[in-house]
Amino acid sequence: MVNEVTIKGYKSFKELNLKLGGLNLLIGSNGSGKSNFLSMFEMLNNAFEQRLANYVATLGGVDKLLFRGRKVTDVIEAQLTMGHNSYMLRLQEADGKLIVADERLGYYNDSVSISQFTPETNIKGYNGMKRGDYIKTYLSHIRKFHFHDTGRRSPFASECHVQNDAYYLYAHGENLAAILYRINREQPIVYRRIVKVIQSVAPYFQDFYFNVSQADTLRLQWRDKYGDMVYGPNDLSDGTIRFIALATLFMQPVLPSVIIIDEPELGLHPVAIQKLAGLIQSAKQRGTQIIIATQSSDLISQFEPEDVITVTQTDGVTSMERLNSEDLKVWLNEYTIGDLWRQSIVKGGQP
Repeated sequence: MVNEVTIKGYKSFKELNLKLGGLNLLIGSNGSGKSNFLSMFEMLNNAFEQRLANYVATLGGVDKLLFRGRKVTDVIEAQLTMGHNSYMLRLQEADGKLIVADERLGYYNDSVSISQFTPETNIKGYNGMKRGDYIKTYLSHIRKFHFHDTGRRSPFASECHVQNDAYYLYAHGENLAAILYRINREQPIVYRRIVKVIQSVAPYFQDFYFNVSQADTLRLQWRDKYGDMVYGPNDLSDGTIRFIALATLFMQPVLPSVIIIDEPELGLHPVAIQKLAGLIQSAKQRGTQIIIATQSSDLISQFEPEDVITVTQTDGVTSMERLNSEDLKVWLNEYTIGDLWRQSIVKGGQP
């Protein structure tokens, strides 16, 4: 688990040093920089997989990643600290691209460079020191999820393969049916728990319907308690299909080391948000580090102040600060954290 992160020159972060815990709920107004923080981990994962150039191009070029563009900033630096181990990546702008100016592994106060002035990182194939294994495991298991698209052509309506698409849940949930099918076959007790949690939010839901084709593919289908008809994801409300994806994500037998989600509360009923909070707590207890950007006062009210990080942008620069129970103890006897946030009593991150 990463205990501390340092960011310089990335998007709205001029310079940031932040301690992380097992659970990190980011709150703040639109445009404050919450999504920028999440995307930094996504960038590190792409850099680890040696897809940095493609990632930069997909986002629209280096100006979209450098703090105030390349006229102001030409270097991005990110450092992750995991106990005594650390990983530092310095990216430099060169001819409209980002190159790896320096990549370092650290142990206590010592560090060693593993690549300099290369187009992609070297950490994935590095075998020089045992300490690199901790960093590689973390970077390779970063998973950012985004379940917002629930339209008629949404990822949830995609056809997926029961074997090739069943190893881990994809970012937009396009292989949700394959994941549930595999859990049902290999871990039926876990599968029944997932179904029961879904039923607690959608009482009409009976079970999923798995119809595997001759090509070993299937789509997400389900049945209700009141008839024999088989339905698809488009027959569920937006909030219900998102909750199904979230329940599967947090209750699956093998969790990612890091789960990153932007606004998971979108479209959820208050009761579903309470259930979601319980799922998040359970995943944290299983050892997964969770980083969530949210604007839901109902969601943050389910957690301790130390789980919440305020995100504020002033003059184009993002700052972040973790809440402290001691600072809010006078208020917390009568109000929830969500109440204090709505009333702008908490420091920073005002809605």
